[in-house]
Amino acid sequence: MPSYLFWILSALMLMGGGAVIAFRNPVSSALSVVACFVGLAGLFIGLSAFFVGVIQILVYTGAVMVLFVFIIMLLDLKDEEKAAKPLLPIAAGVVLFVVFTVQLIGVLSRSPNKIAPDLSAKTLVLAANSFPPTSKIATTLSQGKLPDVHLIGHTLFTQNNLQLQILGVLLLVATIGVVVLSKRQAD
Repeated sequence: MPSYLFWILSALMLMGGGAVIAFRNPVSSALSVVACFVGLAGLFIGLSAFFVGVIQILVYTGAVMVLFVFIIMLLDLKDEEKAAKPLLPIAAGVVLFVVFTVQLIGVLSRSPNKIAPDLSAKTLVLAANSFPPTSKIATTLSQGKLPDVHLIGHTLFTQNNLQLQILGVLLLVATIGVVVLSKRQAD
């Protein structure tokens, strides 16, 4: 990926994230999240993770954001009146920003300068040894091809299965809560 494209997509993500916080209208904030997701998908595609980039667009930008906009419309949120901003939330925001910046600098300074492994046929055949020989992943790797969809599924459902299930339950509970709250307000 050319460096100028990386910076453009990164700037799009940062502007989208900043706009989520800056906009007072919830629909505008949700559309800003879409801009952030599009920039992230572009970065994935630039890293040759085409499947993850396309899924980012289809699932998050398409389905999840439609769900968020639907829930926002269902709540029928009114514009808030601007109140005087107390000093404590602003100070807490500045402290959190400084803490996260220091943490980011600390992680980036200690990260090893690793180069992505070569994805030659020989490397893929060697990587096949870390999977059971009869598995679809090992078979595809032995042929010198990269089974990215199978590797993503294997990682999600073996190493991150609990987190995936918790996320699904949280989204379900949040959606049910919004429906219950909107029904209560209508009465």
